[in-house]
Amino acid sequence: MFPMPQFRISEAARLLGVSDDTVRRWVESGSLPVQDDASNRKVIDGAALAAFAREQAHAAPDPSTVGRSARNHFVGLVTHVVTDKVMAQVELQCGPHRIVSLMSTEAVHELGLEPGSLAVAVIKSTHVVVETPGGTS
Repeated sequence: MFPMPQFRISEAARLLGVSDDTVRRWVESGSLPVQDDASNRKVIDGAALAAFAREQAHAAPDPSTVGRSARNHFVGLVTHVVTDKVMAQVELQCGPHRIVSLMSTEAVHELGLEPGSLAVAVIKSTHVVVETPGGTS
């Protein structure tokens, strides 16, 4: 059995995309539980941090009105478009996530995709690669 992961305040801040001071304020307010590790440092239990991250995640509202089976959709702004005669590469910035899509140049023109356009990246995949640090086997 694996030991329960614990994260120091600075590690939690990096994972949440906020400052160490913000994490400390959440700890002081009781929003994020903290405990002492074997070296008497303040750490946050991995499961508690994951639950907190999920509660804090706020995606931009989806402007489309379509129903879809894909659960992974990211609202963002088109930041870069590269086209040739047949194919195109479209980059979106969706919060902290950079999404890159390859599509036909015809689709880019039909959708009016250009830097600054609002768009929704919809991802449906049966293959998702999950990696962990440290390369344990």
